[in-house]
Amino acid sequence: MSSLLSASFIIILTILIYQGALFIYCRFRRIYTAPIILSTVTIIILLLLFGLSYDTYMLGGKWIDYLLGPAVVALAFPLYQYRDLLKRMLLPILVGTSVGAFIGVTSGLLLSKWAGFSELIIHSIVPKSVTTPVAMSIAESSGGVMPLAAVFVMIAGIGGVLIHPVVMRFSRLTHPLGKGVGMGSASHAIGTATSMERDPLEGSVSTIAMVLSAVLVSILAPGLTILFM
Repeated sequence: MSSLLSASFIIILTILIYQGALFIYCRFRRIYTAPIILSTVTIIILLLLFGLSYDTYMLGGKWIDYLLGPAVVALAFPLYQYRDLLKRMLLPILVGTSVGAFIGVTSGLLLSKWAGFSELIIHSIVPKSVTTPVAMSIAESSGGVMPLAAVFVMIAGIGGVLIHPVVMRFSRLTHPLGKGVGMGSASHAIGTATSMERDPLEGSVSTIAMVLSAVLVSILAPGLTILFM
């Protein structure tokens, strides 16, 4: 009964925190006020303040986590809406995502080697640009650490959301195709959710890029790791 009450409280608290973060984002519309960033930071601060462990939080958090699958499936609705346009854009999306996947893997490998990280950490960094389940699977099969891979995925997602506007302004890129490919191939589901909030077409392109990137990184990561290691 105690576990049930704790889980219910955590679920309600998480929803309230997210709604509060969403209100702040709608009020100020700054990239650093993105709900995923504000809510994550708030939850971490609360856990530290009250001395609660991750396992305790996941009594309720796991039920929210179970909804990730249906949430990803729901991203298919905008794909259907823009299906004709996306078919015409398929080749540029494929090329852009392929380049993004290659750069994502090689940059992680080369920079982590340059920094002197151990092979264990390098194998955990390599799949940082794909969704958590795929990244954890790649890390496990290559000799990395699954929880560490999940941390790097989160860093890549939030980091991509933060620097995306700067990169877009610097490159003078305004087309939703380019913005969506960049977000989906570099910042996976976190970036895709942000793109979907901004523009359904950009979010649709980001969804395709996210899925393609997961497949491409799964293929590229083992070979490139052997080549550069």
